[in-house]
Amino acid sequence: MIPISYKGEITIPIAILSGFVQDLLADFLPQIMTAIIVLTLVGTIFVKLVKPKSIDRNSFLLTLFDVPIVWLIARILGAIFAVMALFQWGPEAVWSENTGGMLLNDLLPVLFAVFLFAGLFLPLLLNFGLLELFGTLLTKVMRPIFKLPGRSSVDCMASWLGDGTIGVLLTSKQYEEGFYTKREAAVIGTSFSVVSITFSLVVISQVGLGHMFVPFYLTVTVAGLVAAVIAPRIPPLSRKEDSYYKEQAEAYSEDKIPAGHNSFSWGLTQALERASKSRSVKDFFTSGVKNILDMWMGVAPIVMALGTLALIVAEYTPFFQWLGMPFIPLLEWMQVPEAKAASETLVVGFADMFLPSVIGAGIESEMTRFIVASVSVTQLIYMSEVGGLLLGSKIPVSFGELFIIFIQRTLITLPIVVLAAHLIF
Repeated sequence: MIPISYKGEITIPIAILSGFVQDLLADFLPQIMTAIIVLTLVGTIFVKLVKPKSIDRNSFLLTLFDVPIVWLIARILGAIFAVMALFQWGPEAVWSENTGGMLLNDLLPVLFAVFLFAGLFLPLLLNFGLLELFGTLLTKVMRPIFKLPGRSSVDCMASWLGDGTIGVLLTSKQYEEGFYTKREAAVIGTSFSVVSITFSLVVISQVGLGHMFVPFYLTVTVAGLVAAVIAPRIPPLSRKEDSYYKEQAEAYSEDKIPAGHNSFSWGLTQALERASKSRSVKDFFTSGVKNILDMWMGVAPIVMALGTLALIVAEYTPFFQWLGMPFIPLLEWMQVPEAKAASETLVVGFADMFLPSVIGAGIESEMTRFIVASVSVTQLIYMSEVGGLLLGSKIPVSFGELFIIFIQRTLITLPIVVLAAHLIF
């Protein structure tokens, strides 16, 4: 996670490694991901129908394959869509380069590579004391401002420097291990799984304003922080229970510092204690491989199913245009040029974060293109990636809640972005 300079860009080692794998296996990754999604479905159906005792005794495989009926349906759809997109069978609406084809050929190969290394190296973040140290050091910042544990700052950093997917996976694993409550996991997953710096540059370049990256990213950062303060304090996030997925077997506290310790010394003590329990190389790799399989088989089918459906709706129906219509008078009141064109981009980001900048690239006004790009990055919840990942994880958020949070983030960040745009242009 340490930021380094590579080929003139600031990035992190996991992003470099995943990029190397994508280049190496570029011609085969769509086939590999299709095979993984189909095998996941076959395993799920086998476990559901046969219910072998060997699976019952293995909690990991049971969790992986014995899923609720709604996820079985999603896995069926994901497998059908993946096969149709790979072989370009059936209606073009499913496999075109703007729907299922984009997911299978562009997004899933990225997820394959990111999951491979993020999953393998995740135990280095989770099991050797880094989160305990940062949690204790930063709890005095994260608790009062964001109502979150200090260790959540590491999730945010992983997203910011690497990718939002890494942040979601890190959050999900910590929630499953009992370090976050339901409310905290939902807040972190929906408010801190920010788009990476690298992808932000891609977005602003797509609307032809790459030279304005610095004011763009400052605007996004300020708007994102304001949303992270407000959204957790209003429903549905504020109504989430402060109960744990699994009660911790050991006493862990980053908030209560014993007498004779300061934040650093207590954080270091807890970090060393945590690290002392992780001595086996075999356990490290076993844990890493389980993470990889959990991500590949648990998440990829959901992303393929929900992402394809959302993109079909966005591409072939006026649904998102209708949803955007209420924003027209608001944008006109805020004196945003080409308000109607801008309104169409505000809700379509729920399907895929890149769609607003693709649609908005044709808008003449530089100021409006700046607003479209900035809002699309601050909305965070998009079904083709982060939204699908959240639904595929154990983090307790529903599809309806994600849409409400998406609209809330849009309404919170839009005035800030528009104000910044008026100051800049």
